[in-house]
Amino acid sequence: MFTGIIEAFGTIRTITQDGSNVHFDLESSLASELKIDQSLAHDGICLTVVQTTPDTYRVTAIDETIQKTNLAQWKVGKNVNLERCMPANGRFDGHIVQGHVDQVGTVKSITDQNGSWVFDLEFEHGLGNVTVEKGSITINGTSLTCFNSGPGRFSVAIIPYTFEHTNFHQLSPGDFVNLEFDILGKYIQRITKGYDLQ
Repeated sequence: MFTGIIEAFGTIRTITQDGSNVHFDLESSLASELKIDQSLAHDGICLTVVQTTPDTYRVTAIDETIQKTNLAQWKVGKNVNLERCMPANGRFDGHIVQGHVDQVGTVKSITDQNGSWVFDLEFEHGLGNVTVEKGSITINGTSLTCFNSGPGRFSVAIIPYTFEHTNFHQLSPGDFVNLEFDILGKYIQRITKGYDLQ
């Protein structure tokens, strides 16, 4: 389980196709602290560490993960938001994040508000995911609060610290981002739609 508070960047050094799987080798300040089999959120995608060196580590993505996230757009040199799992004695500084991306969204516009930035985003509404005004959303692994919420759209405001310490400063209109919707909202949505929760 994660909280959506980004710890560090990982920089993609190599991308290797292996059948339907893809291996990503990343360089990060966290590399020396990682262990094989450890879960690590990459732009909100929970991936398992399979190899480590003092400066780099490797994770592997299966085809299912590639199809449901923005992994297919990753390139060598890209900076990825990283968060390790929350320790049992940790604080919930963000919100409950599973590291399971629900769908990909698109950055529609970015407005500089002289001290902060407003990002307007869209997503395919027909998949059943919803946002609520002042509710939580995870974008590329970052815990944020929605406003201007409507069917298939919402906005978030990014303060300077978050802008600098996540990869939001690298985003442009048209870019794809990983979205994980609030777990409580997903359960309520399924209950009200009469879906079987099993």
